Amino acid sequence: MQAGSFTSALGRDAGRQPDVLLSKLYGPQGTFYFTSHSPGEHIICLESNSTRLVSFGGSKLRIHLDIRVGEHDLDAAIAQAKDKVNEVSFKLEHLIEQIEQIVKEQNYQRDREENFRMTSEDTNSNVLWWAFAQTLIFISVGIFQMKYLKDFFIAKKLV
Repeated sequence: MQAGSFTSALGRDAGRQPDVLLSKLYGPQGTFYFTSHSPGEHIICLESNSTRLVSFGGSKLRIHLDIRVGEHDLDAAIAQAKDKVNEVSFKLEHLIEQIEQIVKEQNYQRDREENFRMTSEDTNSNVLWWAFAQTLIFISVGIFQMKYLKDFFIAKKLV
């Protein structure tokens, strides 16, 4: 509003007697915001304190009302900042999920490596014991064959 000062009053119609939620005196220009915590019909009353008559004084009386119903941000910069914070927060959550997935994959690979190592050690141990058993069997068979041949030659009286 221009050309003088104005008074604004905001109230909620609660039956016969309205409740005044906001009443303030402004200069030639002013902006006011409010958040109503109660539902229902609200009344906005603007009063000019100018002594000049609008039609004769040549000055203009201009009123701009921007009424937003519901949850709205009061400032576009705040909304952009919140969007940026939400975007960064989303990216951060995504990175945290990726890190958790990498840690899970590393733990899985570590467990697989441990199982593979244990399987390899068991296999190597079994191979060692098998080789030892084969060596004992070959030595035993060799000794048996030599004893048998010696007894055979003695029995035939070749020795």
